[in-house]
Amino acid sequence: MKGEVDFSKIKTQADADSRFELWETVAEMIGAGEMPPEDNPQLNPKEKTMILDWHQERLEAPIEPRPGIFRPRRLSGPEYRNTLRSLFGFELKVAIAEAQQTVTGEQSLVLKLLPKDPPGASGFINDTHGATLSPVIWEQYAFLTDTAIERLFAPKQRPQLEEMIGEKLPANWEPSSLTLDQSRALIRRFVPRALRRHVSDDRLSTSLKPLKNKSGLELLKTLKFEMKAVLLSPAFLYRGLLVERFPGTQRQVDPFELAERLSYFLWEDRPDKELMTLAADGSLLKEEVITAQVKRMLKAPQARNLAQSFGVQWLGIANLDELIKNPISHHSLRTQPVLFLNHLFTEDRPVIELISSKTTFVNEGVSSFYGQDREKMKRHPKPKGIERQTTPFNKFTLEKATWRGGIITMPGILTMNRGPIQRGTWLLRRVLGVRLGEPPADVPPIKPAPRGQKLTFRERFERHRTDPSCARCHEEIDPLGFALDGYDTNGRFIDRNGKNANGPDTSGKLPTGEIFQDYTGLKEILLGSQREKIIRNSVERTLSYAMCRKLTRTDQPTIDRITKSIVKDNGTWENLFVEIVNSLPFRETIFEGETKK
Repeated sequence: MKGEVDFSKIKTQADADSRFELWETVAEMIGAGEMPPEDNPQLNPKEKTMILDWHQERLEAPIEPRPGIFRPRRLSGPEYRNTLRSLFGFELKVAIAEAQQTVTGEQSLVLKLLPKDPPGASGFINDTHGATLSPVIWEQYAFLTDTAIERLFAPKQRPQLEEMIGEKLPANWEPSSLTLDQSRALIRRFVPRALRRHVSDDRLSTSLKPLKNKSGLELLKTLKFEMKAVLLSPAFLYRGLLVERFPGTQRQVDPFELAERLSYFLWEDRPDKELMTLAADGSLLKEEVITAQVKRMLKAPQARNLAQSFGVQWLGIANLDELIKNPISHHSLRTQPVLFLNHLFTEDRPVIELISSKTTFVNEGVSSFYGQDREKMKRHPKPKGIERQTTPFNKFTLEKATWRGGIITMPGILTMNRGPIQRGTWLLRRVLGVRLGEPPADVPPIKPAPRGQKLTFRERFERHRTDPSCARCHEEIDPLGFALDGYDTNGRFIDRNGKNANGPDTSGKLPTGEIFQDYTGLKEILLGSQREKIIRNSVERTLSYAMCRKLTRTDQPTIDRITKSIVKDNGTWENLFVEIVNSLPFRETIFEGETKK
């Protein structure tokens, strides 16, 4: 019960294979002598060997790569916001007037009203397979739909309406002047865009028939109703309901489904006109065509959503939202890693530059963390009457601030992980992909130093970690965390060659036996013996986000192949994205049900 593991549900080899992550943990804990617990009958050496040998045999057994079972899923909040925005050509914003120089709260009306999506089994919020469509969400969808349609017919949005109708409207045109032909033209453009695929004449007639024999305000009211019906339909709110199905078989997904997978992966948005055109003629199914589309899409502004959504969720950057209350500091600390990730993702940078890069982004809010390198930063004078303001970021190359570089030592990352234990845990889980259990609920706090003794936190913690139930995890966590103890709780570097010569002990020894003196030495190990592990985790996290689901054992051959390719060729993030969109899990699926006869 304590570990929330029920082995009685695993009755077959297939059941065991489907829980491959669990068995990795089982093998680790048996090997460390921590399973079964002390107050339960223990395994003898023969039984331990039998289980560990079985686990190793299953790991080395060849696996046939298979795609996942096809399951439609609801658009996440950000996906819905972006889809509505690109469909209508304008953003629904909260009607609040704010000073231009100040940091604001959420400005999207969609994200302000919709409940936040919880992370799914994959750890990402686009994994909405288990998310229900509650009455609250339904009411908000209805309100947002009405708002978007009403704004489309407002004078301010005339260019968007003209584009949707397909003709220039007179200067004195009023919505009540809408003609039947204009209404029909709008429906013929609107429905395929909203449903994100080619639409049959029968489906179009469903929305066209009610318009017949109507004019004036009655026609306008009917048109708005038909548009609302499309936007509140499951086919719009869910991905995959209209996909071409072949029950009981493994098949390549149809080109419109492939276009959706690609656009929501890279842009978190619906397919644009070019993708829809390539899907309509089937050419998107060609490897060279979809590869070219990846390159095109990474150059588009929408590609920043990769960093803002995937990168932020993967690395837990949103933890800064609750931790940093000062809006100016929050903007600087949170924006910097997003800009860096966007640089890696969209400028064809090597995957391993996540750990070590000379490129960084600095504004006045974080410039003090970069020593003499801050002198290269372009200054932005403060407007008269403005006491505090956010300032733009400058991209430049690190030269003297050798203690920075890469995601791990960014001030925001260090600030949200205060202390060696948090930092070591974050590095293990987020960067190295190590699965760690949650700490026991009854772990006592770290005791203060005995009276008369001056003990460092590290020395006091050595006493704390003697608990056998904690030792296994802390053997991995502690060396990494204490290597980052050369940065204070606010992420500032402690210069041991200057005024802080007696800084903390940052040396350590990994479970592999590798020794380092500080984070610089640890980084060399990360770029050396741990390089493949970091790249594999990057591949796993990216594939899981792209597929909007938790990965299974049948995804492992794909992960192995892509990891090997990236490691061998020092592959870039663009290479990784291309590999994923051309992989079997991304391009194929399995449809449940009876085989067609």
